[in-house]
Amino acid sequence: MGRVARPNGPPGVMRSCSPCAACKFLRRRCAEDCIFAPYFPSQDPHRFAIVHKVFGASNISKALQELPVDQRGDAASSMVFEANARVRDPVYGCVGAISYLQNQVSQLQMQLTVAQTELLRIKMQQDLPSPPYLAPTNNFNNIDSQPAYLNFPPSTNVIQDPSLKTESIWT
Repeated sequence: MGRVARPNGPPGVMRSCSPCAACKFLRRRCAEDCIFAPYFPSQDPHRFAIVHKVFGASNISKALQELPVDQRGDAASSMVFEANARVRDPVYGCVGAISYLQNQVSQLQMQLTVAQTELLRIKMQQDLPSPPYLAPTNNFNNIDSQPAYLNFPPSTNVIQDPSLKTESIWT
């Protein structure tokens, strides 16, 4: 009996008689209608090993059988991704990776907002005409040269009572 190509799940795809990575890992004969064969090829045994470690062969088989054939490839890839994430982060798995990426997006959005604000500030500074240069004057001795809000008349309405003593906190 020679090796014959056989159907591989999706129509029109053929695979050789060599057992898939799942059947090799589980040390069983790879049937012609093996649920794992199209998604865990023999060339990539680590792909099934990691998924098996996290989910187990029975759960993988059940999950794949419950889905339509056209969605099984995406499901298998998703299981591989989730299993890898769970091995890297046993507590949070994919949720940890998603949270990390969301935090990174938030930080980058904040940095972008700061950069856009800085660009707007620079653009507005370039668009505004500069104020005329005013030379400093030291004519504060001359009352006429002081601004109007600094010109007050001498006060004669101040009540001075010598009986009021000022106390110092220092004495």
